[in-house]
Amino acid sequence: MKKYQWIKWRKLILWTTALITIGMLVFTGGPTYWQVTLTIIGFVLRLLFAMMFMIIQFVALFWFLARGRTYWILPGETGSTWDDYRGNPEIVENAKRIVTLLKGVKEFKEMGGEAIRGLLLCGPPGTGKSYLAQVIANEAQVPFAYASAPSFQNMFFGVGNLKVMGLYRKARKLASVYGACIIFIDEIDAIGMSRQAGGGGGGMFGMGGAGLLNELLLQMDPPNIDNSKLAKLLRSLGLRRKKAERPAVLTVAATNLPDVLDPALLRPGRFDRKLWVDAPDYDGRLDVFQYYLEKVKRDSTLTPERAALDTIGYSPAQIKHIVNESVVIAHQRGGEVASYDDFRNAMETYEWGLKQPLRSMSEDEKRNVAYHEAGHAVAQYLLQPHDRVWKVTIIRRGGALGLAATKPTKERYNRSDSEILAGIQVCLAARAVEEEFLGKKLNGVTSDLRQATLLAGAYLGMVGMGDELFSWLSIGSQSEALKALRPKINELLQDQMLQVKKLVKEHDDFVHAIAEELLKQGDLTGEQIDQIYVGLYGQSRPEPSNVITQSKEGNNNLSLSGGSSEVDKGEQS
Repeated sequence: MKKYQWIKWRKLILWTTALITIGMLVFTGGPTYWQVTLTIIGFVLRLLFAMMFMIIQFVALFWFLARGRTYWILPGETGSTWDDYRGNPEIVENAKRIVTLLKGVKEFKEMGGEAIRGLLLCGPPGTGKSYLAQVIANEAQVPFAYASAPSFQNMFFGVGNLKVMGLYRKARKLASVYGACIIFIDEIDAIGMSRQAGGGGGGMFGMGGAGLLNELLLQMDPPNIDNSKLAKLLRSLGLRRKKAERPAVLTVAATNLPDVLDPALLRPGRFDRKLWVDAPDYDGRLDVFQYYLEKVKRDSTLTPERAALDTIGYSPAQIKHIVNESVVIAHQRGGEVASYDDFRNAMETYEWGLKQPLRSMSEDEKRNVAYHEAGHAVAQYLLQPHDRVWKVTIIRRGGALGLAATKPTKERYNRSDSEILAGIQVCLAARAVEEEFLGKKLNGVTSDLRQATLLAGAYLGMVGMGDELFSWLSIGSQSEALKALRPKINELLQDQMLQVKKLVKEHDDFVHAIAEELLKQGDLTGEQIDQIYVGLYGQSRPEPSNVITQSKEGNNNLSLSGGSSEVDKGEQS
């Protein structure tokens, strides 16, 4: 220790002696020495100025790039309450528990518990994940930060880490004032992908690896430290014996891909809870429609019950968009209130695109498309009792020359073997009508054959509804399995083609009537299809119990996504 102090004093004496000697030489050397000294000092000062200018430029650029693109909302600024979040009452109940914890952080800690640090919201786009986080912040009366995960990424290594550090530093300061703070990170999978899969934030030209993800992991679960300067000073002087505590900062993240997230993010202590925010069911959609339709002028035909039945599978964001588009269409036609027809037009435009009729299409081609769609409509009407024909048209929409679409009569989550076979026949009905009534094969069945092949492949190779219980999901290669099952798939398709040909020949007057009306009007609704059938046969829609003869007895369920329309794209190459 003494030796080290002597070396330290010796350096100080040497530097002092050198400076005194140089000063005496300059002072006694006359004007020449002074001029040389001033020149050297000027050069050094210019060099220092240039270095400082470059450093300031670099710091300014670094500061600009490191600024977080975050929206800060203080308590009460959003105004969003539980009454504004509709469609998922179970989600609201879980969220209310979190609000209770945030409001009583102090009491909860006195009981020996720790405030939760993370809530992961999973679900499809538009289901209200970010809106739920805003409602939680407003109800808990705590500050709320809205950030997008891709905004943390930067081409310069370390800048993204600075953004994350700055975000959590400010959140902890606000939490110490308001008792708690919420950070909402949208699309967390952009920076939270599993490091084993090559995810994580990167730096310049991909360098940096998972550095950004590691920084996020550290900030979500930091050590117990006192960040305030006063606390640090008192602790360094030994005057603060109180245990260091972390401010209550809740990280709420949203993603559509929870399976790709790094396991370290999902462990307790980071994202303690996971909520799946899905599209609402009928009761949920009814609640959402009641909320939005109260805000618009409408007539008696547009009811929440009718709208909720037509929008199976819609998210709250889609419902809001459709309601607004209904008002837009009503305003454009000069109406004072929105009607159900406006709502229906808004849905059709949203799902299929604008009407773009081909005025130059020949009558023969129109007839081909009309019979093509009539085949789909007849098969849908007779073979799918759980669905209702929604629209049949030969007016071009988007990439489709015509389409025949259905809507489910109610929410369904399983499909039986007979329903899969009926779906195959619906796909093949257009080709059957072309061969039986037009005497030719047209090239507009590409999407139909593709869908029929996929359904047949699933029937035989995924859910074990054929002679084998083999599932291609076990080998992870659908294409190879389809090749192996090709003979059986083709045999099944040929058998269903024979059955649907028999069906359309037995109801040839129904096919002709729909085709003729399509040529006259351009499109038909499900109600008009009903009227045509009743006019021809004098009875309502029959039960198809004796139509599909190959289906086995029983109710083997197929867990495929229901509720979507069967749309024929009608490609013409």
